[in-house]
Amino acid sequence: MAIQLEKRKPISIIQGQPELNHIIAGLGWDSAEVNGHPIDLDLSLFMLTESGKLLADEYFIFYNNAESPDGSTNYPGDSRAGEGDGDDEVIHIELAKVNSKIEFLYFSVTIDQGEERGHNFGHVQNSYINIRNAVDNSILCQYQLKDDFGTEDSIVIAAISRNGGDWTVEALGQAFSGGLNTLVELYQ
Repeated sequence: MAIQLEKRKPISIIQGQPELNHIIAGLGWDSAEVNGHPIDLDLSLFMLTESGKLLADEYFIFYNNAESPDGSTNYPGDSRAGEGDGDDEVIHIELAKVNSKIEFLYFSVTIDQGEERGHNFGHVQNSYINIRNAVDNSILCQYQLKDDFGTEDSIVIAAISRNGGDWTVEALGQAFSGGLNTLVELYQ
């Protein structure tokens, strides 16, 4: 059974599984239409140094930059509406390949064209992020977004941190307004 993450309570994702290397971060949500448009969530990854900034712009992984320069990440594609069961968007990560200067992997969820379409996280139902073992597809941990963010359109949902030889994950659930650009400015 997967561990349910709580905000600001990090847990090890490799404790008891020292061979764990390839993980998948999966985002899911229920489809919905507001103001005549489907709500489209996008999963992104900011690969940050110890200073909390991107090592280089190419370490920002999203629908227009599917792979990091170190070859550790892969974003296979964008789901537009959250249809069906299971993860709607995923990012694959090979922990052993993550550049040694990277200390933090921050996962964000943004609403595509949220401001223009009048969409916010108050319209999103059953949103979650999970971290899975890519070898057997088992869910290691999951965070279900239950906060009421009635005006925000972007969230830093979870972080994975390098702690020596360990990797820990924690739920963050920090909401912002201003879409993806706000987060890019924060971490550049």
